[in-house]
Amino acid sequence: MLKIWGRNNSSNVQKAMWAVGELGLAHQRIDIGGPFGGNDKPDYRAMNPSGLVPTLEDGDFILWESNSIIRYLAESDDAGKIRPATAKSRALASQWMDWQLTVFQPVFTPTFWGLIRTPPEKRDNAAIAQSKEKSIDAARMLEAALARRPYLAGESFSMGDIPMGVMIYRFRQLVPERPALPNIERWYASVEKRPAFHTHVGGIPLT
Repeated sequence: MLKIWGRNNSSNVQKAMWAVGELGLAHQRIDIGGPFGGNDKPDYRAMNPSGLVPTLEDGDFILWESNSIIRYLAESDDAGKIRPATAKSRALASQWMDWQLTVFQPVFTPTFWGLIRTPPEKRDNAAIAQSKEKSIDAARMLEAALARRPYLAGESFSMGDIPMGVMIYRFRQLVPERPALPNIERWYASVEKRPAFHTHVGGIPLT
């Protein structure tokens, strides 16, 4: 049986689990990392030398890095449920998956850590404000892309929407002072209705 190692409130684990849910895969998720610990143990480090989560275990195949896990699951599904149908749409999906990691997440992380993981008396409010401004600037790029097509890779929901779906779930809660972003709101209203999103992302409190 497919195993996903990682706690369910990790955004990176949520991405992988959302893909698992979309594909209806039999699986076992194993709590590790954060309050559960264990990710510094030799057995886990033998699977994932970074000590981060998630890690996918599929028989004797081990894979880590959340977006790589999404791509693997999408490619392994014969029905192509979340795999874009053409080379160009797959490239677009991968582009936005990479953008989530290289552009949006780095600027948004200080907001999340500052408001969720830091006691109020220890917060760097200037850093949080700067992070919010940069997150809004990045979100405007997403807004412009979604003005051209319904989903990030084209006309249909795909693997390309999963990483940013997790990020926008958090962004909407933590940056209420954001400007109007109607294309993002239209897209998000569609993705949040998906049962796998509710199970693995929207139904889990931010911690």
